[in-house]
Amino acid sequence: MRTTIKRTPLNRWHRDQRANMANFGGYDMPLWYSSVKDEHLAVLNGAGVFDTSHMAAVTVVGSEAADLLQYCFTNDLDGCMGPSKKPLSPGRCVYGAFLDEHGQTIDDAIVFFLEADSYMVVINAGMGGVVADHLRHNLGRRNATVTDLSDRLGKMDIQGPAAARILSEVLVDPKAVLTGMPYFSFKGHFDPTSPLADAVRLDDGAPILLSRTGYTGEFGFEIFLAPDRIQALWEHLLAAGHSFDIKPCGLAARDSLRAGAVLPLSHQDIGHWPFINHPWPFALPYNADQTGFTKDFIGRAALEEQTDFSFTQVFVGKDLRKISAGEGSRVIDADGQTIGTVLTCATDMGVGCYDGIIFSVASPNKPEGFTAKGLCCGFVKVDRKLSLNEHVDIADNRRKITVTIVDDVRPHRTARKPMAGMI
Repeated sequence: MRTTIKRTPLNRWHRDQRANMANFGGYDMPLWYSSVKDEHLAVLNGAGVFDTSHMAAVTVVGSEAADLLQYCFTNDLDGCMGPSKKPLSPGRCVYGAFLDEHGQTIDDAIVFFLEADSYMVVINAGMGGVVADHLRHNLGRRNATVTDLSDRLGKMDIQGPAAARILSEVLVDPKAVLTGMPYFSFKGHFDPTSPLADAVRLDDGAPILLSRTGYTGEFGFEIFLAPDRIQALWEHLLAAGHSFDIKPCGLAARDSLRAGAVLPLSHQDIGHWPFINHPWPFALPYNADQTGFTKDFIGRAALEEQTDFSFTQVFVGKDLRKISAGEGSRVIDADGQTIGTVLTCATDMGVGCYDGIIFSVASPNKPEGFTAKGLCCGFVKVDRKLSLNEHVDIADNRRKITVTIVDDVRPHRTARKPMAGMI
């Protein structure tokens, strides 16, 4: 059966710019425009914009919307904010996942608390209907309405240390909007009829939801707005960011940036195996000593009773060479035994190694004359927990390279920097 490839509202713009295009999640999407390296470094040094309208969104509204999400979502909405474990509050959002009864990932997501009894869930391309059906299936007698907004909402991201300064050129009252805006918070609404008091508008009057989140590990924002407004904003931001050398960025740079920031790709780094023993424990509702969970949720029993002890871990190589991840890849220990597979292998082109220490182009303590030549990095899934700094080989049918198990890759990332220093 022939499948129709979907297009985002920016598709014609991408093709007019001769972007290298490919099918991603059922959408015709840009992989790169100039080069992956240029786009990757633009986000570390200045800013880049990404078309993310292929992402899906679902709203959950009603007096028992929170109860439904609390049961279906891994993170604990009653205790997910900061070291003091405060409840999620309006204007804040949180990362987690939706699991099936086997404890395996349906999709990862960010839940936005819009206002009392109203939430938005942002998931991956093509997953809006799947997650909406999952929520409805578990609705029971709860008073909540689930609405799939797939292809009804425009979305783009601006990422990089200059993002706030560029955004200031296109917002009404940017100081009021941006001042004091913490990481994983948001303001505004994409619905022009919304009565929210903290309305955020572009200088052409368009309402937006502006979220201080992203998928690069760097300072930046995700912007939600009506689909028919997105091209005007896209072009406006590119013009406003000209002096900061802003660049349109494709999915390839998005992938290399997220790998260096230790961020997972759903259905690749998390998927059809138990959502546990991985680098993202903050997505699960662990108690203080991580001996149990603070709430009930779909998949909890399977995680507590699991016998499939696989471990997802982070690695970095000594140079930029990569191997092909997925089926056919191998992780080989010091005894020559195959102990797992490679989930992701990408090249973070903004980092390099000097005297055994990884530095980024953004590192304030980088050695004089430091040049980032790039390092391969990613995730392996193995049948035993590897020690930090342990060396293993990863291989495909073409090559074998030695990598080191680490807990982080790109240092001095800017995502969590205080807003005061970025405006």
